[in-house]
Amino acid sequence: MNKLIVYILLIFHSCILFSQEKLIHDVYFETDKYEVAPTEETRLNDFLANLNNLDIASIEIYGFCDDVGAANYNMKLSKERANAIKAFFANQEISEHLISNVDGKGEVLLKIVNEKSVAKTRSLNRKVEIIVQTKPQKPIEVAKDTTAVVEKEIPPQEKLKGPLKAGDKFVFQNILFKTGYSELIPQSKPILDDIAETLLKRKDIYFTIEGHVCCTRYSRDAVDRKTMLRNLSEARAKYVYDYFAKKGISTRRMRHLGMRRKFPLGGDPKFDRRVEIVITYAGKEEEK
Repeated sequence: MNKLIVYILLIFHSCILFSQEKLIHDVYFETDKYEVAPTEETRLNDFLANLNNLDIASIEIYGFCDDVGAANYNMKLSKERANAIKAFFANQEISEHLISNVDGKGEVLLKIVNEKSVAKTRSLNRKVEIIVQTKPQKPIEVAKDTTAVVEKEIPPQEKLKGPLKAGDKFVFQNILFKTGYSELIPQSKPILDDIAETLLKRKDIYFTIEGHVCCTRYSRDAVDRKTMLRNLSEARAKYVYDYFAKKGISTRRMRHLGMRRKFPLGGDPKFDRRVEIVITYAGKEEEK
């Protein structure tokens, strides 16, 4: 009996680990419009904020219209609505590779519950449906013993302690930001503290903090969801600049610069949401 219970528990645990989650969000539009209204932008940003910590497998975007108007017109309008949401995502650091389907489905037939509900029902049919599918969770594998020697990458705070020259660049690979925000994920703050402590001691160097974003089109900057300004790469660089200043690093030694999406790394998009520092001067001058 005990073995049977253990077996059932293992099956149940396995199902949880490999379960997928489907999240659905609707964006509503005014009659004959495909622009996203400010109130819907707020709702959509709240929805995207909930995706920050999820491993997304795919995103599907489907546009719809109410039953008023010609079929050809409604089909075109529904596609424009779907494309408007795709464009919105492109400016919010949502990787285009995650979007598997973008399509217009045309009109939704009116289902009348009572005469008073007609206008409301039609307003609910003027929408885009967003379907987000997450990846299944994988079981944690127990590390196997190995005799292979893996060379550990030297963290930037250690490299900054060594000889430096103007033009040296350091990528803060473990300083990661929330999607669409200039705020760090909590795990990154202790690492940034270590870097700040090293820079505080290296009074002989001056540097530029460069902010980067991922997943935007045409090398444009992304929108900072907190301020709704299209300056996210600059906001990320300024965040680190202010963080260093609060730790005691002189603002005379550093400046900040937004690089937009001019220099993607070519790997996981989360690593493009990054900051780097570039040494602009290295000498023996002591800070006064």
